[in-house]
Amino acid sequence: MATKPKPAKKVAVKITAAKATPAISEKLAAVATAPTKTISDFEAKLDQADKAVASFAEDDKSFVARVRGFLRNYPTAIPIIILIASILAFGLIAHNFLLPSTLSTILKQVTVIGIVAIAQTIIILTAGIDLSVGLILVLSAMVMGRFSTLYGMPTFLAIPLGVAIGTLMGTFNGLLVTKARIPPFIVTLGTLYIFKAINLWYTGSESVRNADLEEKAPSLLWFGTPLNIGSAAIIYGTFAMLLMAFFAWYLLNRTAWGRHVHAIGDDPDSAMLSGIQNDKTLISVYALAGLICGFGAWIAIGRVQSISPIAFETVNLDSITAVVIGGTSLFGGRASIVGSVLGAIIVGVFTTGLSLAGVDSYWQTFAQGCLVIIAVAIDQWLRRASQ
Repeated sequence: MATKPKPAKKVAVKITAAKATPAISEKLAAVATAPTKTISDFEAKLDQADKAVASFAEDDKSFVARVRGFLRNYPTAIPIIILIASILAFGLIAHNFLLPSTLSTILKQVTVIGIVAIAQTIIILTAGIDLSVGLILVLSAMVMGRFSTLYGMPTFLAIPLGVAIGTLMGTFNGLLVTKARIPPFIVTLGTLYIFKAINLWYTGSESVRNADLEEKAPSLLWFGTPLNIGSAAIIYGTFAMLLMAFFAWYLLNRTAWGRHVHAIGDDPDSAMLSGIQNDKTLISVYALAGLICGFGAWIAIGRVQSISPIAFETVNLDSITAVVIGGTSLFGGRASIVGSVLGAIIVGVFTTGLSLAGVDSYWQTFAQGCLVIIAVAIDQWLRRASQ
């Protein structure tokens, strides 16, 4: 039987520098400096390739494209332009519109709308909406007023109680949105009627009169105190609205929580994959909106100098109008607190300007509806620019 030949053993030969002959040393040096891989034909001809830098056709830089890009990057510019144009227009139409007293009256009228719009902006930033913010504000105000005047509670305790009630109602909305997985529109539409029924049951449809507030809880009227600057009278509530706007802006733009809220509004799935706790953040958003409305209830009492269970019936839609006009996207991911405040002022400018121009109230409502449609159309136009 034939046997397989045994493989030859490999013998390692170690050549030291002392034993190496000159010829062997030259061969070793040649091996050490030889290239480790063979140069392909492609690599060999690289020097002959065209050295020109690749160029691409520039994007459309027309005037319309530049304007759209600017408005996309600076959404607050939209309400600023609308506000300036409307003030100039009504200044020409109504001769007394540009008086300092008229402009200060507009600021006074939009104080409550501006505060509610701040709360609404934070919620809409998450691609949600809250139709119950107006009832949260009214019910919080009724709790403050009734506990101060009817139950004899000190005002410094009644005010935090009303703010806590507003925060609790906002938290309730957030829990339904996150835990029950119900769309925010349906949740807040339902709680709108729930809070309205509770408000009428609790108050018995009775208002808290100005005389009772002045006698037993005058500090509830403090935000309605005017600060006279020449012929203009600006109430303290207006300054409180501006401070609250700065507070909300700082939270959304200078804190990790604000970045989480932006991320959820832009893409909730990506936010969750990046480690953000979506449910907890959304609950905190609705709770903060309730807290803002609860604090705004104190300002609203000073603004109207009394408390009625049916007050501010249109503040829900007015706040949404202000937010949309202010440049906040209804689809989430982009919001402007400053724009929402300016949007509230725009609503007041249109209402007052049309009134001074002698336009009937139903045409004023018509104008507000047109503003909302135009604002949403602009938002869609800007969204298409980024796609």
